[in-house]
Amino acid sequence: IGVVAWGVGGIEAEAAILGQPVYFIMPEVIGLKLTGKLSPGSTATDLVLTIAEVLRKYGVVGKFVEVFGPGLDHLSVPDRATIGNMSPEFGCTITYFPIDEKTLEYMRKSNRSQEQIKLVEDYCKANLLWRTGDEDINYTDIIELDISTVEPSVAGPKRPQDKIFLKNFKPKFIELLHQSFGRKYIEQEQLTRWYAEGGGQPVQEPLPMPPETVIEEKLIDGMKTVWVNVGQEKFIVADGAVVIAAITSCTNTSNPFVMIGAGLVARKARQRGLDIKPWVKPSLAPGSKVVTDYLEKADLLDDLEALQFHLVGFGCTSCIGNSGPLPPYISKAIDEHNLVVASVLSGNRNFEARIHPQVKMNFLMSPMLVVAYAIAGRVDIDLINEPVSYDPNQQPVYLKDIWPTDDEIHAVMNEVLSPEYFGKNYGEIFEGNDIWQKLIVPDDRLYAWDKTSTYIKEAPFFYNISDDAPPLNDIYNARALLVLGDSITTDHISPAGQFSEASSAGEYLISRGVEKTNFNSYGSRRGNDEVMVRGTFANVRIKNKLAQKEGGYTNYLPTGEEMTVYDASVKYKQAQMPLIVLAGKEYGSGSSRDWAAKGAFLLGIRAIIAESYERIHRSNLIGMGVLPLQYEKGDTAESLGLTGNELFTITGIAEDLKPLKPVNVLAKKEDGSEINFRAIVRMDSKIEIEYYRHGGILQYVLRNFLEKAN
Repeated sequence: IGVVAWGVGGIEAEAAILGQPVYFIMPEVIGLKLTGKLSPGSTATDLVLTIAEVLRKYGVVGKFVEVFGPGLDHLSVPDRATIGNMSPEFGCTITYFPIDEKTLEYMRKSNRSQEQIKLVEDYCKANLLWRTGDEDINYTDIIELDISTVEPSVAGPKRPQDKIFLKNFKPKFIELLHQSFGRKYIEQEQLTRWYAEGGGQPVQEPLPMPPETVIEEKLIDGMKTVWVNVGQEKFIVADGAVVIAAITSCTNTSNPFVMIGAGLVARKARQRGLDIKPWVKPSLAPGSKVVTDYLEKADLLDDLEALQFHLVGFGCTSCIGNSGPLPPYISKAIDEHNLVVASVLSGNRNFEARIHPQVKMNFLMSPMLVVAYAIAGRVDIDLINEPVSYDPNQQPVYLKDIWPTDDEIHAVMNEVLSPEYFGKNYGEIFEGNDIWQKLIVPDDRLYAWDKTSTYIKEAPFFYNISDDAPPLNDIYNARALLVLGDSITTDHISPAGQFSEASSAGEYLISRGVEKTNFNSYGSRRGNDEVMVRGTFANVRIKNKLAQKEGGYTNYLPTGEEMTVYDASVKYKQAQMPLIVLAGKEYGSGSSRDWAAKGAFLLGIRAIIAESYERIHRSNLIGMGVLPLQYEKGDTAESLGLTGNELFTITGIAEDLKPLKPVNVLAKKEDGSEINFRAIVRMDSKIEIEYYRHGGILQYVLRNFLEKAN
C-alpha cells in the first residue's frame, strides 16, 4: 500500500523500544519492472515464487526493490502484499509498491472512511508519490519480468527460491529423490494403492498406537512401499507421500483470490465425491478472522472442512513447525522404514526440518494446489496429465475438473467480500478474548521472576556488566564448533518447532520435571535461555562437516569424541577455549530469529567466518557481540584448505577496528603447518562498531541509560 517498512531483528527491535534509533547504510534501489498480466490458471503465489527465483539469482541482499511498470495495473493490493511479504525470501530489505488507484480500491474495501481515502489521494498526488505510469526514475539497475509468462509453480524441497513448474514437478521429484537420498524411483501403475479400501478416515490425532495396527514393508514393481492397516483401513505410504497439507501463513491466507479459489477446489472435489488421502494431515490457519467470515458467507468453509481442512487457529502454525505430531502409525512407518515424505503448504518458508522433523521434503504452493495435493496424497504425480484421484465410480478426476476459472473466483469475491468484516474484526482487535482479559498484570516496576517457571527465566546477558565497555581483544587459539555449507538458515541455527526427549533441550526439561507431552516447542520456550541455548544448532537436518551424524552434533576436537553441539560447547567453555563457526554463502537466511544470534553467543561463539550473510542475521550477530567475518572475494573454506580441525587466531580486532576492515586469520593445522588469510569485518557502520565494542546493542543502550542517570 505504499508504506516504506522493513523487518528488523528482534534484538534491534528491543533496542528501538528502549529509544535506540535504527541505523542502516543508504541502500541501492533495484527497479523490478512488471509487464503483462497473469494468465488464467496462474495465481499471485505462482508470481511470488517466480520473483523469488529471479531476485535470488540476481542478488538483492541489503538492497531495496521498487516495483513499477504496466503490470501493476493488474495486481491488487492483496497480490502486492503476497509479493511484498516474501521480501526476506528474496533477500532484499523491502519490496516497495507505489500508491495508485489500486491502493484506494483496497482502502474502500477495508472499511476506511471517504475522508481518509481522499486525504491519501490528495496528499500523494501533491507530493509526487502517486503512480502515473510515466515516471522517469533512476534505479541502480532494472530487472524486467513479463508476468504473462508465469506458470503454475511450486518451490522446494528446502528453499523458497527453488521454483519448479507444476508440469515438471514429477520428474523433478524423481531427480531429487535420487540426488538427495540415493533412492531409485520406479514408475508404478495408478493404484488404489494410494487409497483406503473400506472404512472411514483414521483419526489424525496424537493418540496411542491402535492395537490392531499392522505396518509392513513390501516391494511394488521394485519400489519400497509401506502397507499400513488400521482397523478396517488399509493403505500404502511410500516415498513422496504427502503427510502434511497446510493452508497457512498470512501471505497467502490474506489473499481472497487464492483462498476463495481453494474453497472452490474443495467444493468441486466434494461434488465429485473426492476426499483427501488417509495419511494426510490437513489444516487451515488464516492470517485474519476476515478470511473465515467471507469463507463462511460463501459456504466454502463447509467444503474445506468436508475435506478435513478444519480451522486450527490464526497466524503461524505449520509454517513455523507448529503442525503437531503426525498420527502414530504414520510416524512409525516413516521412522522405521526411512521414508522420504513431503509436506505441501502455502507458507513462505520451507527450510529443512522447519515444518516437521520427520518430513524431509517441503513444497510451497498456492492454497488451491495444497487442496489438490491433499486429494492426490503424493507429490510424485503429474497433475497436468494424470488424474488427481478417482470418484466413487472409479472414474478419473483431473485437476482441470476441479480447478475454478478466474471468473468463478471473482464472482464469489464480488458476492461475499464486505468492508463490514474489516470494521468488525479490526475494530475490536485491542480488546482481546476472555483469556487475555483475565490475565493478571502486576503493577511493579520490576518484573517478578518466577523461579519455578520453565517458560520465562531471567536471561544472563547482563550478568556482571561493567560500567564501561571493556577493551576489544583479538581471538587466540579458537576451535571451530561447526563447519557448515551454503544457505544455513536461522531455522538450522535455532529451530522453532518441536523437539524430542533425547535432545539436549528435552533432557533439560525432563530434569526440571516437565513431561514430554508438555514440552511444547522451541518457539514457545524462547523466554528460557537454558532451553534455547540447548536448541541452538540442534536442527535435526543440519549437516556439520565435523560430525558423522546428521543433526546437532559436532566433534570435540581435543579428544575426537562426537557429542551434541551443546555438550561440546560446555567442554570448550570449561577449557576456556573460544569458538568460531565456518560457513558458506547466505549464512543466516530466513526468519529474523534473534535466538539464532543469542544462542550462538551463549554457546561461546566469538566469531563467524562466512562467504556472505543475510542482512538481519548479520545485524543480530553484532547486536549480541558476535563478530561477523567474511572471506575475501574468491576465498572459501574449501579453496583455502580449511577443514575446521585447525586452531584459529584472529588479529586486527583489538586495534583500530573500523567498518569493513580486513583482519588476519591464522589457522594452525595438527601437523604444525599454517594457513594465513584475510577476512573482512562485516560491520558496515561506526555505530555497529560501537555495538560490538560494548558486547552488544542492549549493553550499549544500558550503559547509555546508566551514564545519563549518573
